[in-house]
Amino acid sequence: MGDGTITPRLGNMKAFLGLVAGAGASYGLYKLISGESFKRNKKSAANENVSVRSSQPNEGKLQPGSLLARVSGLDVVCPRPVDGASGDVVHQSPGNLDPQHLKMLLSCLQTSNNTTDRCRILLTLGNSSAFTVNQNLIREFEGIHIIAGFLSDTAPEVRVQTLNALNNLCMNIQNQEQIKVYVPQVLELIEMSPVNSDLQLGALRLLTNLSVTDKHQHLLKGSITLLLSLLVVSKETLQLQALKVLVNLSSNPDMMDDIVQAQAPASVVLLFDARTASAVLLRLLTFAGNLKAWRPSAQVADELRRKQDCLFRVMLDESSQLHSRLVQLLSHPDVEIQSQVAHILT
Repeated sequence: MGDGTITPRLGNMKAFLGLVAGAGASYGLYKLISGESFKRNKKSAANENVSVRSSQPNEGKLQPGSLLARVSGLDVVCPRPVDGASGDVVHQSPGNLDPQHLKMLLSCLQTSNNTTDRCRILLTLGNSSAFTVNQNLIREFEGIHIIAGFLSDTAPEVRVQTLNALNNLCMNIQNQEQIKVYVPQVLELIEMSPVNSDLQLGALRLLTNLSVTDKHQHLLKGSITLLLSLLVVSKETLQLQALKVLVNLSSNPDMMDDIVQAQAPASVVLLFDARTASAVLLRLLTFAGNLKAWRPSAQVADELRRKQDCLFRVMLDESSQLHSRLVQLLSHPDVEIQSQVAHILT
């Protein structure tokens, strides 16, 4: 990895992991104090930052009053008493870990044969990746490819933590150039994982961040049918995440041809209903509004009508049920939903 490999003292490793994981968990409060914020694409869904905490059993709490405990406001855990080497981390700012600590984590990740340890290392790297300085360091240490290698780990919990780490690393534009090559593997995880699973949610969060700008959206051209199918089979949390990706993609006119030609379940229009959760319905309406703003030529429209079960026929064609369902939503109790429906119909 360029610099010399650092071999950690195994006796200190687990305590070190617990401390640094706690440092990452304190990110939310650190952001409030520092006032730092990420830039967002106005048309697109907000960036998805994941901050998680360890939930391993039989762990002892860090001593009350320590720096990490005070800053995070959360219970910081470590599996054994803090010793001299790992205890030094307590006295550091949670957003300013030494490069040697990140090298140590990446080295241990490559050599660990224990599922629990791999999860804890990935958890720590993921939380540390909430900070720009660590996002850059991990990339420079070739850590993105090391982490992404665990997308194919046999343990689902390891794959989840891998997705969470990549998601935070994806907040960095330069990192996206390396992460984009794993899009096919991430899409395969969505397709092969149980519906409403943490794996699907983590994968969709990663795709949301990767699709915030137009640059890498073309990589998701073949995923439209998969995303639409998730809308009709999943629960609210996953529906919202799938819609964030669809809204991002449909905000780009260059993606529209691929979107309207994609196969779509006919039942997707049934979601335009007062019984659909308001948060889901609002994003559905945003997606529908983006589609309605697209104006195909008469020749293109005729060609799309001949495509069986394509999204154009399901949602945009004159034969679609969408128009009548939108009219019914004009009487929805939510004023914002009423306003969006009226905008689409005018």
